[in-house]
Amino acid sequence: MALKKYAGYAWNLISLVGMILAVTATGLIIGFLSYEGITGVEKPYLGLMTYFLFPGMLIVGLILVPLGAYLVREKRRKHPEAQINPFPKVDFNEPHKRHMFLFFVVASIGFVLIVSVASLKGYEFTESTTFCGELCHVVMEPEHVAWSNSPHAKVKCVECHVGPGAAWYVKAKISGMRQLYAVLFKTYPETIGTPIDNLRPARDTCEHCHWPEKFYAGRQKVFYHYAPNEENSPREINMLINIGGTPKSEHAKGIHWHIGQEVTYIATDKQRMNIPYIAVKEKDGRITEYMDTEKPLSKDEVAKSQKRIMDCLDCHNRPAHIYRAPGIEMDEAFAARRIDGNLPYLKKVAVEILTRPYAKKEEAKATIAKELPEYYAKNYPAVAKSKQKEIEHAVVVVQDIYNRNFFPSMKVSWNTYPNHIGHFYTPGCFRCHDGKHKTAAGKVISKDCNMCHTVLSQKQENIPAGTQVKEFVHPVDIGDELFKANCSDCHAAGGEDVPGGEQHAKH
Repeated sequence: MALKKYAGYAWNLISLVGMILAVTATGLIIGFLSYEGITGVEKPYLGLMTYFLFPGMLIVGLILVPLGAYLVREKRRKHPEAQINPFPKVDFNEPHKRHMFLFFVVASIGFVLIVSVASLKGYEFTESTTFCGELCHVVMEPEHVAWSNSPHAKVKCVECHVGPGAAWYVKAKISGMRQLYAVLFKTYPETIGTPIDNLRPARDTCEHCHWPEKFYAGRQKVFYHYAPNEENSPREINMLINIGGTPKSEHAKGIHWHIGQEVTYIATDKQRMNIPYIAVKEKDGRITEYMDTEKPLSKDEVAKSQKRIMDCLDCHNRPAHIYRAPGIEMDEAFAARRIDGNLPYLKKVAVEILTRPYAKKEEAKATIAKELPEYYAKNYPAVAKSKQKEIEHAVVVVQDIYNRNFFPSMKVSWNTYPNHIGHFYTPGCFRCHDGKHKTAAGKVISKDCNMCHTVLSQKQENIPAGTQVKEFVHPVDIGDELFKANCSDCHAAGGEDVPGGEQHAKH
């Protein structure tokens, strides 16, 4: 048989299996690479097979071929009559050996090319958002969905979590091996903990795009809200945000003073919510220490505690993985006219349904689809008939809000991870700016709202039309509590505008 003669020692089961594996893997790699190149589709499990599984098959197959041939040759050498030399003789004058050598050279070049392409594409695949967010889809679904709806949705995960340089790449991949083990054996926590330990410094990531020296003085921003009442009454707050400070004023420093100055602090919890100690390095090198008067640390505790230098992520701690409160989501949907604001109590009812606990997403979607139309059929039958399409569309929008902000499989909801920007649903700024951090000389970290923003105008149902306000007006008169309490003391729990919400007798 010509093939058997040509194969020589390689004509054995082990080598033949190796040949089949190598040829099959080569065909699959070429086919799948071609498919991805033609369609432009990048799928996590397709990439896993193309860049890792199939190249592995190819390498194993190519190892089995010479291994099988070696075992057969050694077995035959044990018989003296075979007269087989200890090492193969290479004589290019023999056509068989010359052809085998040429085949080996061509096959080696093909192997190097295929494995090189697969390795480069494999490296590129491990740096992709598909690999980071979709491969371990159950574990990473909350963060991937939040990222895809964030202002940084076009920034790859690795640009913040890994960045350039071999050292950080190696650290990330070692960490990735632990995570892979946790996923395979289901030892990962039910809810991924934050902040991430040993995250690349913000100055190496954020500041590649955001240049602190060029921050402008202020930014005008209009906040649109809607009351949880029958009319879904629009509310509007027009503010000047003092990002870089207001020049020649008592608040010339501005919000981003914190990263222009060396500020060190001690947090007593992992999420950095409780900050009893703050130290500021002044321009002349002096250190000014502020201590929480209600929960002070001793000198020994300060000396032993881990201190962190404040950077961007101490306030912008959810720059690319943002979960929004149901009330905020509904406000944005009204403002963008994605839902009809003329549906009575739509915000109040939708937020109430959204914030209930559900075991699975399917249960939540089914409840929204059932109860929202039922509410109008029962309480507003005329609206239910005249605005049937608007109600059906509202169901879709509310379901989408749930899909983006609630993930029962990982026990993640909109308020699982505190967002330190602002102070409405979490203490945020008030972790330090609470009026309770003082120096030994009595200097206090101010809680004055005008340090960070100035109200330019405000429209609300309890503000007469045409009235020019100079300070924030709460929807309900709560007296001095407006300045004493934190916003999050009331608003953190339900993700809705509880104060100012009209009670609906029918509901």
